[in-house]
Amino acid sequence: MSKPKLVVFDLDYTLWPFWVDTHVEPPFHKDKGGLVLDSRGDRVPLLPGSVEVLSSLHKQGITIGIASRTGEIDGANQLLSLFSLDQYISFKEIYPGAKVTHFKKLQADSGVPYGEMVFFDDEQRNITDVSRLGVHCVLVGKKGVTMKLVNEEFTSFSSRRST
Repeated sequence: MSKPKLVVFDLDYTLWPFWVDTHVEPPFHKDKGGLVLDSRGDRVPLLPGSVEVLSSLHKQGITIGIASRTGEIDGANQLLSLFSLDQYISFKEIYPGAKVTHFKKLQADSGVPYGEMVFFDDEQRNITDVSRLGVHCVLVGKKGVTMKLVNEEFTSFSSRRST
């Protein structure tokens, strides 16, 4: 099975169940038990499949990137660090604007052609825009990204490439 060379994830409602610039209050920190909390002391969770997916892809040697339109750039980077997700991520494009801009930079920095990328996002407008570049795009549901979804989409990616 042919696998993508670069897999890119949105953050909000893809890896975690909130908008980092709206629903939580930076700065973030870990409590003594290791839970991530916002400045109000509220727990900040990840979606259940996030660590498993990133860890699995990393172990397979697949390069991982982030493309997020959030205006809360520092908070998003802080959460990636506190959740220890940075260890899996090679490329990050986190700033407001069209995702096409993010992908042009990801392509330039990684050298990976668009046709060798897979992108997971929760917003149809981003899926529509980025798919025009030739990226295999996947709209995630309420559960965010899961291993089941990743495996199904890798099969789809591979079959499209062999036709």
